[in-house]
Amino acid sequence: MASEQHIAIASDADIVVARQATRALTVELGFSSSDQAGVATAVSEIARNIVEYAQSGEIVIRVALNGGHRGIVVVARDTGPGIDDVEIAMGDGYTTGRGLGLGLPGARRLMDEFDIVSKVGKGTTVTMKKWVR
Repeated sequence: MASEQHIAIASDADIVVARQATRALTVELGFSSSDQAGVATAVSEIARNIVEYAQSGEIVIRVALNGGHRGIVVVARDTGPGIDDVEIAMGDGYTTGRGLGLGLPGARRLMDEFDIVSKVGKGTTVTMKKWVR
């Protein structure tokens, strides 16, 4: 099991790579097929936001251990424009782009833990965790 994978995100092809790497790790960890799909979808949504709003960034995936529990940690970072108001951005339907405004809140619903830190002009970091049930 690789300790940590760093995936550069700058194009649609990179989103596919991130999704595949995430799916492979969730399979290795023994996630259910529905949780595998959910985590891969959350990663796709966050990676798509990097491409659309920041143009480039990275996604880091690694195994999470908490006592006897195993899971996956996904950290997505960019140095893009940042988000003016994270609380508003986390609402369903809010978008400044062409999407449906479901990326951030959708990813939050698919994961067990979700944290976002954003500074205007500096970038955004999203940290997500999902635990094997």
